[in-house]
Amino acid sequence: MIGAVDIGGTKIAVGLVNEAGRVLSRAECPTDAERGYWEALSRTEHMLRSMVSAAAIELTGIGIGSTGPVDPFTGEIGNVNFFPNWRGENPVADLKRIFGIRVAMENDADAAALAEAGWGAGRDKKRLIYVTVGTGIGGGIILDGHLYRGVDGAHPELGHHVIDASGPLCECGFHGCWESLAAGPAMVPWLKGAMPEDYPHRDHLTAKRICELAREGDALALQAVGREAHYLGLGLANLVTLFAPDAIVLGGSVMKSAVLFLEEIRRTICRCCRFVPFEKTEIALASLGDDANLIGAARVWHHRFAQEGGQRA
Repeated sequence: MIGAVDIGGTKIAVGLVNEAGRVLSRAECPTDAERGYWEALSRTEHMLRSMVSAAAIELTGIGIGSTGPVDPFTGEIGNVNFFPNWRGENPVADLKRIFGIRVAMENDADAAALAEAGWGAGRDKKRLIYVTVGTGIGGGIILDGHLYRGVDGAHPELGHHVIDASGPLCECGFHGCWESLAAGPAMVPWLKGAMPEDYPHRDHLTAKRICELAREGDALALQAVGREAHYLGLGLANLVTLFAPDAIVLGGSVMKSAVLFLEEIRRTICRCCRFVPFEKTEIALASLGDDANLIGAARVWHHRFAQEGGQRA
């Protein structure tokens, strides 16, 4: 039984996950980053202990998936926008000390990639790319069953490869990154810039609302969705050309409206990827649902210790 911890910008979730990847219990609380790392750690410990006591089990280990840059080997939190004052803190070392068991941590997108590869839509795929499309775009890459890491263990930032250098400014400081063009929020400024003065849905526009309007047949929302699908397709086509993977698994809040995007995504891949066998790359939707992050956190532990033999504590 693995204790799973998902550290996000708005909430911290914990759960108990069995060896089949099933979440048996869960709890969550606000991150409240401004109250400090140690207070958040105390709440995490309390939630875990309460679940372990209620289930009358012993934990085998703890897996952590965390937003933002983290060092998967030292266990330290990097420069995370959501909790900048936590930089250098080490939940891996701290939870290991508190519970006396092995702990492993990965970036949350890498954790989700491991989960889909081990227990989800990418099961048994040797070459898998997981892409999450929501407020931003992130992802993880699995090659021959192992998580791909860059130099010095770096996490590849899929959302920040450039699609159009004349495109909008991205928060990373460059223009036309995939995320700036194809993450959910990118639909909002485009639609606001295109809508006439008498457009009836001017207020409270979000990516979710635009998708709802598109499903209702609103012409302008359908254009915004079509533009989004085109840019999503371009980025995915780049990944297909670069990696020729067995599968790309799509997750995140925008993919809850996948029916609006998939046809154009597939058309774009067909147009752009003629030098690789693109038709053999499966485009699949993430299958682990609302528990994906907790399942991913548990899978981090299995990948580090059960699969890799526990070389790193």
